[in-house]
Amino acid sequence: MRGSASALAAGRRHSVGRRWDGTVLAAGNNDAGECRVERWEGVVAVAAGNVHTARNTGKSHTVGLRSDGTVLATGWNGDGQCDVAEWRNVRAVAAGWRRTLGLLGDGTVLAAGRRSEGQCEVQFWREIVALACGDWHSVGLRADGSALAVGINSRGQCDVYGWRDLTAVAAGYLHTVALRGDGRALATGERTTGACDVDQWEDVVALTAGSYHTVGVTAHGRVLAAGDNSQGQCHVRDWQDIVAVAAGSIHTLGLRADGTVVSAGNNANRQCDVDSWSGIQLSS
Repeated sequence: MRGSASALAAGRRHSVGRRWDGTVLAAGNNDAGECRVERWEGVVAVAAGNVHTARNTGKSHTVGLRSDGTVLATGWNGDGQCDVAEWRNVRAVAAGWRRTLGLLGDGTVLAAGRRSEGQCEVQFWREIVALACGDWHSVGLRADGSALAVGINSRGQCDVYGWRDLTAVAAGYLHTVALRGDGRALATGERTTGACDVDQWEDVVALTAGSYHTVGVTAHGRVLAAGDNSQGQCHVRDWQDIVAVAAGSIHTLGLRADGTVVSAGNNANRQCDVDSWSGIQLSS
């Protein structure tokens, strides 16, 4: 998933945060209704559909996982990516371009939305414990620490089958990153953007992938970033006391330990207007 699996999510032009009481906040573009979350309750995790910057459609969606295992969705539904009302027993959600994935309690995965590039071919996945959506590819983390990927592999973004001892995965436009149990990061995919330059990272406890950038949190609450910084989305070096991050296409969010949120990057649609947010909290 792009971002924390519970507290923050960042899309192309909007940002979403889950508060301690299960309500949800949103900021940014709302042309497709992707920010209509004010009535959501009992939410334990959020996800935001993202889109590569060149595909400037302005259409996105937002997904919320409720404590009872049901799923909420709002926003653009042109490919059925919001058709999740019948899902049950869901433990985690991920959202990408025109699709939504849901992880069931038995380790299998549901998919809704665009299937043309194979990114929803997850029906045979088993023993999955975490999910991530890029634009055109989907990644699953298995209970044994290995990874699976489906969808477009034009830059090697799905070449994850040799990875082991993983604790988290994240997916961008043309790259995939993963966190190992020893706090080191792995990456595969498009190298020219610099988003895969994470080989020297150490002591990482969480990571996220934007379209062309990757962000990680260290055990000391500091933030690392690699890749495209044309909109200032990697200006995170001065952040402190961070416990989670979420990367959108061209902006980045950071959750402080006190429940407030910081941001960096493009704010053309006010997706970085999160300074007033408080009470954002990771699920227990």
